[in-house]
Amino acid sequence: MTVQVPVPILLTKEGKWFVASCPILDIATQGRTEREVKDNLEHLIYEYLRDPDTVKPSLDALMSLSLANIPVRIPEGVLHSKASTATIRSWSNRILGHPSRAFSRLRVV
Repeated sequence: MTVQVPVPILLTKEGKWFVASCPILDIATQGRTEREVKDNLEHLIYEYLRDPDTVKPSLDALMSLSLANIPVRIPEGVLHSKASTATIRSWSNRILGHPSRAFSRLRVV
């Protein structure tokens, strides 16, 4: 019998590549598109869990990872370009999931 559980992953874009990592298993892969990198990581996780030589986390450990966001003040001049409010809103909606709550967490200090 196989069980399907949601496993938290982190997606980033580095140049032309998308990078996906699974912090709980400490593995990562890359792909040319977001879909490709997700497929690559899904396959990698499956093979990792099938490998008899790797230490497997418990189901509780797999389910225990949580993602949290903290507000961080970014020094002036650190960012390479100014992001418009629309760009920040789009990014925060994608990353944080809920449009109204996500944007409300961003503030200028």
